[in-house]
Amino acid sequence: MGGLIAYGAYVPHRRLRRAEIAAVLGGPAAPGTRAVAGHDEDSTSLGVEAGRTALRGLPQGHAPRRLFFASSAPAYTDKTNATAVHAALRLDRSAPAADMCGAIRSGLDAVTAAVDSPVPALAVLSDLRGGLPGGADERDGGDAAAALLFSGSGDEASTAPVIAELLGQGWATAEFLDRWRPQGDISSRIWEERFGEQAYVPLAEAAFAQALKKADLTPDAVDHLIVAGAHGRAVRAAAARTGVPREAWADDLTRAIGNPGTAQFGVVLCDVLDRAGAGETIAVLLLADGASSLVFRTTEALGERRSSPAVAEQIAGGDDSLPYATFLTWRGLLDREPPRRPDPEPPYAPPMYRSTDWKYAFVAGRCASCGTRHLPPADVCRACRHTGEMEPEPMADVPATIATFTVDHLAYSLSPPVISAVVDFDGGGRLRCELTDTDPGAVRIGDRVEMSFRRTQTARGVHNYFWKARPARRVPGQG
Repeated sequence: MGGLIAYGAYVPHRRLRRAEIAAVLGGPAAPGTRAVAGHDEDSTSLGVEAGRTALRGLPQGHAPRRLFFASSAPAYTDKTNATAVHAALRLDRSAPAADMCGAIRSGLDAVTAAVDSPVPALAVLSDLRGGLPGGADERDGGDAAAALLFSGSGDEASTAPVIAELLGQGWATAEFLDRWRPQGDISSRIWEERFGEQAYVPLAEAAFAQALKKADLTPDAVDHLIVAGAHGRAVRAAAARTGVPREAWADDLTRAIGNPGTAQFGVVLCDVLDRAGAGETIAVLLLADGASSLVFRTTEALGERRSSPAVAEQIAGGDDSLPYATFLTWRGLLDREPPRRPDPEPPYAPPMYRSTDWKYAFVAGRCASCGTRHLPPADVCRACRHTGEMEPEPMADVPATIATFTVDHLAYSLSPPVISAVVDFDGGGRLRCELTDTDPGAVRIGDRVEMSFRRTQTARGVHNYFWKARPARRVPGQG
């Protein structure tokens, strides 16, 4: 069986307080917050950010050679979404990219495919969850992504240190109607809760017992138990029937960020790995169209391959001031008067194809003669006038500083006003771009920023992806 060699999660910056929903629509106020993808984010962009976190600092020569993308809310149908993630992560063209979309269980299927791959494979789990205004799915859902890189199990497997060995798997598949969403609907439909609990719990017991048997473990040997699924009542009942001590149950993070569906178990697994020590056993149990279970044991290498920023840091750094009306607008459930400007033009396929490295992977050019950076790459160096092919210069992880900015209240946007900035990158290079995840009154010249992959606009059904700058994330309590 393959082993985990890298991991990463992404939790969007914005939060919606559940009490804000009750304040607008009435009814009792639920505690906590849910994570909300920005107006410029979707399951593809969330997946890219999680993948960047997982691959950051990976030893050279150990990049994924297969990519599996899972979501119940893909940005496109008919078109493969994984290819945009592939391009943004700058994976080799020989690495295939596949979608596993449409169901919550797809996330576990992507992980299983990555585990069984003979070569290093990356499973990216990403989701945006919601429902009708005032409903339980809207209140309890969440938006987030996780990325898990496995070493491969064949002759061409990665030699990077394994941080968590996979000891066993268990499955119990069944067909029953618990949760479903007809094509084109914006909200799921749910059968009566007691039926779901009665169906799920025996399946969960069978899958969990099978995984423990293959791992040659007993329930009291599990240090961290992750139980995930969209059926809260069944999840709680299944956890109680595992036999794992209550103190070993992992926080499912629903109070802080909600339930991100396909990505839930992946995000919680990343959170556990952020804190786990060497030699600890982690059991995952997913309830979705049956039950599936995985059992991992961490290694000494985990301490040197912690993901950054950690899930807890991302949660602590969130902004919970998002108004409910803004959330509804971003979700397309509140049709507000647009700016009195022409609608945005869609991007065109040929130029996008010709500039894939720049547009998706944010690869600039460096003059081979004088070393000047060019954003975007140029045919002629503006400094020394050297002509010829520029050397590729990846910029996605290079920090920058705001040189100047302007606030535009007239530009077309779902989240006005638009903040346009000129940023100077460390080591040279200047770019005019949009700022995101910040408020106009908080921006200052000299602020440090980092780049983030975003959906800049959607026009005539075409999503236009590019890079924006956001305030550099700081660990809470430091600087």
